[in-house]
Amino acid sequence: MKYKFYTCDVFTDVRFGGNPLAVLPNAEGLSSKQMQKIAREFNYSESTFVFPSKNGCSKNVRIFTPTHEVPFAGHPNIGTAFTLAKIGELGSIDGELSIVFEEKAGQVPITIRKTSSGIWCELKAPESLSIGKSVSIDLIASALSLEPEDIVTKIHQPVVASVGLPFIIVELKNRTVLESARSYIPAIDEINSKGIRPDILVYIRSDDEFDIRARMFAPQDNVPEDPATGSANCALVAMLSHYKIDTQGEANWRIAQGVEMNRPSVLDARTKNIQMGLSTYGLLELARW
Repeated sequence: MKYKFYTCDVFTDVRFGGNPLAVLPNAEGLSSKQMQKIAREFNYSESTFVFPSKNGCSKNVRIFTPTHEVPFAGHPNIGTAFTLAKIGELGSIDGELSIVFEEKAGQVPITIRKTSSGIWCELKAPESLSIGKSVSIDLIASALSLEPEDIVTKIHQPVVASVGLPFIIVELKNRTVLESARSYIPAIDEINSKGIRPDILVYIRSDDEFDIRARMFAPQDNVPEDPATGSANCALVAMLSHYKIDTQGEANWRIAQGVEMNRPSVLDARTKNIQMGLSTYGLLELARW
């Protein structure tokens, strides 16, 4: 059986920028094993496989890295929504369309809107913010080939945070340190041995045209560095909003990622906070093509 696929670059308006994605819009008949092999063949950070929904959602979407299936990810959702809209799989879009993807992490609401510059998409993370284990400063500095004094802990320790997919989130001292970070596999393996998924988002709070500059390393997923990571940045902005003194209302963040690997990406994020335990949601306006 033949399957049609599409590729697109997410979070950019420049060809060969942003984060590439492969989308199979009609994947019925493929087994999990076959999908994993296809994702490994594409060798992008993620590939998506679209099926009819079983529970009344718009579509069922499964997401694979080159090594395994993940329950949720940011750029695959936006890229899949964009692709389905572009090829007519979602019907006519007059003004604004709300859809819901059914995924292993839960339901992922996505808003699609036609604009003068193309198709705009925003996703809402499937889970509220959860904060997990912390990682020692010495160990995380080693994992990033940095010195302990390069790690900033004024707001939070190096800590696992998730809104559907967990990441270790680490604030760094400045842009020079951000640019010099590199994965050090023995320390990455040590983090993994402690039962912590060693996918690491590092960031600085910037004072230029961006509020945040970030990088993400996931070498154990066969992703040495990711050009743009929606799920990680959703968790980041949700956590930053959670730790602010004023946690009511809405906060907006403009994020640069992928610059150091020559695939510059732009992510626009916002948070809406609900004071019911840890229920800070991250929303990303991610579609730049």
